[in-house]
Amino acid sequence: MRSDRSRGFITAMAALVALCAAVAHPARSATPLTIAVADFDYTDNSGEVNEQGAAHRARVAQFADLVRENLGAPGDYRVLPVDCPEHPCTPINMRPDEFIAAARRSGARFVVYGGIRKMSTLVQWGDFELLDLQSEKLLLQRTVSFRGDNDEAFRRAAAFVGDTLRDAMPKP
Repeated sequence: MRSDRSRGFITAMAALVALCAAVAHPARSATPLTIAVADFDYTDNSGEVNEQGAAHRARVAQFADLVRENLGAPGDYRVLPVDCPEHPCTPINMRPDEFIAAARRSGARFVVYGGIRKMSTLVQWGDFELLDLQSEKLLLQRTVSFRGDNDEAFRRAAAFVGDTLRDAMPKP
């Protein structure tokens, strides 16, 4: 009889441990959430004499790629391209209804878009938004500032934006 009680106790404890593990580490969804990351706009209001248009276009393109990589890396989200007839594929470069239609055609449930403004030699502002295409609700609208006008400054800003987006996204 005592061994039956011991077995029952052990079975109950094993079930409790399994339940706690499942709550602490839930299984990933079989289907990751889909998100499209659009191109980002760039404006330079700094008044600097040096022409840096090509360098800025390259950094902004890399910024969008880094945000895409950041969101796709853990495997919680499937990052999809926004297919547009012209690039950059942004709500400023095209009509907003065309932009939303392109984002929907990607098959994504969410879309991220925004832009970066250079205010001075050292200070830049990034605006980005996260839109749920299914419910047509804006989930996040954020402005961030970052210092520097080099590859490293853009990399750090893209990592911060990616982390911020991941925190704002519904959990898979």
